[in-house]
Amino acid sequence: MAKVKLNKVELKNVKNVGVLVVEKKGVAGTKDDKRTSNPGRPVNKKSARYKRLQKQALYAKVNKLFVSGKKFKINIDKNNTYAYSRSTGKYITSEQGCLVDSIGNHVCNIDYVGRTKVKGYKFVLGKKVNVELNLKNVYFVS
Repeated sequence: MAKVKLNKVELKNVKNVGVLVVEKKGVAGTKDDKRTSNPGRPVNKKSARYKRLQKQALYAKVNKLFVSGKKFKINIDKNNTYAYSRSTGKYITSEQGCLVDSIGNHVCNIDYVGRTKVKGYKFVLGKKVNVELNLKNVYFVS
């Protein structure tokens, strides 16, 4: 049996049968370090950047849950359940909405929905009372 190696092409002659074997890069004879399955450097969970990014992700998640209308409770008032309801209409901007309780009664109007703060107002005995809700002190119920 004669072997002739020509530029990474190996020709093997077996009795009356010629077989051409082409060597692929990374398959035979080379070492594969599997860089595609390696995500990179390990995450330093003690770094300030990692902690900041985790907080930002948490605040974005809480804001998304609030705006979507998921029911929540406030740490101060654990008995009542509230939800954000966005008003829709021709003359209403997208930022306006209101808080409603578990029964569906109106609690207050909402002017501003920020990343971690929600500002609104309510009229009590003809006087405007400002309401501020911190989304850090809110937990959502299923």
